[in-house]
Amino acid sequence: MTQNRPQVRKIAVGAREDGQRIDNFLIRQLPGVPKSHIYRLLRSGQVRVDGGRAKPERKLVKGEEVRIPPVRAAERGEAVRPPDAVLNKLREAIVHEDEHYLAISKPAGLAAHAGSGVKFGVIESARAWGRHEFLELCHRLDRDTSGVLLLAKSRPALLRAQRAFKHSEADKRYFALLVGRWKGEDRDVDAALVRNAIAGGERRVRVDEDDGKPSKSRFSPRARYQDATLCEVQIFSGRTHQIRVHAAALGYPVAGDDKYGEREDNRPLRDKGLKRMFLHSHLLTLPASGEFPKLLLSAPMPDELREVLDNLGAPQAAASRRRRG
Repeated sequence: MTQNRPQVRKIAVGAREDGQRIDNFLIRQLPGVPKSHIYRLLRSGQVRVDGGRAKPERKLVKGEEVRIPPVRAAERGEAVRPPDAVLNKLREAIVHEDEHYLAISKPAGLAAHAGSGVKFGVIESARAWGRHEFLELCHRLDRDTSGVLLLAKSRPALLRAQRAFKHSEADKRYFALLVGRWKGEDRDVDAALVRNAIAGGERRVRVDEDDGKPSKSRFSPRARYQDATLCEVQIFSGRTHQIRVHAAALGYPVAGDDKYGEREDNRPLRDKGLKRMFLHSHLLTLPASGEFPKLLLSAPMPDELREVLDNLGAPQAAASRRRRG
């Protein structure tokens, strides 16, 4: 008996896919296939849109036909259904839901989506509920960052959110505990960032004014402790690891960040109960746009981070205030 071999598929672009990038379309159509392989299919011209080659950023139009080549089982990762415990935990973490959006207070340690070495993330888990015909991530959060993560329930809602992020119309704010005694008040960091890979495929980001993408963050001290400072960070762009790299560039790395900080600097905070990176997305606002009203989302700081602050003791007064007294 001969085994069924994967066949070429031709899929018509529908209303839900209208305006979607071809790479994101393929990620949905080829679950379990590594992104690296999907981009290889695009580069080699094996994926065709109305008979022509397509670059990853190519946006689809309703009525077009996408040719998807056969993908062998060996090229697919193992599709894993998220455990019920994860599905239930995320249900309890919903902070907002309406006809357009679903917002989750993502726990630290759970990726936003599946990827290299990660079998499932928030988006795969939310889809596994089976409640929504359409569900897409509007943005990303690092795996070790907690807080507001927005998902769209329709393509128009997704495009509205993406436009707001692209044009810096969204207000995104985080709480970050930084290592060291902060000097002065608010500081803006306007430093271009570029991604690169180091040995073993680990992804890192560095400041590079020549080749990097523009990136701006504003750090505002909210509580000062003996050897740490709680800052509210507003970001005006959404680069990978932006807050972590900008904080390190200032000389105040994010507490618990072993990638851009020094492990020894985190020892006193680990003694105070810090077991993860202290970075939490606590506020996200989208302005009103067309049929969409203003969206204001917030997520309370997790108990494990509040306990660290409690263990640090009472915040100290700023130096300028002590001098005035």
